[in-house]
Amino acid sequence: MKLLQVRKGQFVYYQNELHKVYSVKPLAKKSVLMFRVKDMEQVDCKAEEITLYKPKHMDSFLFFGSRYTLLENQPAEEGGYILITKPDPDYMDHYSLNEFEKVESVEGNNVITTRQNTVKAKEFLVMSPEEAAGSNDIIYLDKSKVSAEQLEQDAQLEEVLREKSAIRPSIGDVYLNLDNTGTAMIVAIVEEEVVLGTGDRLTFHQLYKADNWSYLYNINDGEFRQ
Repeated sequence: MKLLQVRKGQFVYYQNELHKVYSVKPLAKKSVLMFRVKDMEQVDCKAEEITLYKPKHMDSFLFFGSRYTLLENQPAEEGGYILITKPDPDYMDHYSLNEFEKVESVEGNNVITTRQNTVKAKEFLVMSPEEAAGSNDIIYLDKSKVSAEQLEQDAQLEEVLREKSAIRPSIGDVYLNLDNTGTAMIVAIVEEEVVLGTGDRLTFHQLYKADNWSYLYNINDGEFRQ
């Protein structure tokens, strides 16, 4: 694509995988900022490295590890998701192209989202859980180039992301050392590694799986984890 054609919200393929553009910075060397739809991993690239895709009825893809199929003329459900493909917001609403929105309530054919936007039925496709029979898989531009190993990783992605979310610590988390009954607080996080006040350094996964460290509370809320 040419840079002038790139817009916030567009679905594009980059390195064979489906992404969504969240910002365009014309003066930057890599001017297109995106996240990979299947796991929200952020990446930036040049406009000429991407291929535009317009999502449509019966397209199926992974959104943060979960499989969905886009359906038109399908009633939206409370707690479900919609994809806004034809945005036409009123002046009080704030959404744009290809926004993922969660449904808070349904009013006739329209929905009120958890961001308090009123979205008309003509503007969105319903994200129906699971892969519908006869749907068009759009995770990859060319699925024939994807290894069996990668497809297996995709199948496990939802569980992996759920665990990552559960184990991601924060600065200020206080842990009990079960070996000596001492406590230690996370004072720094460097990429996927935490630094405790004791000087111990552990990866997120090591801390989560450790038998001798037990989470107590975060100093910002002072509440013990139940």
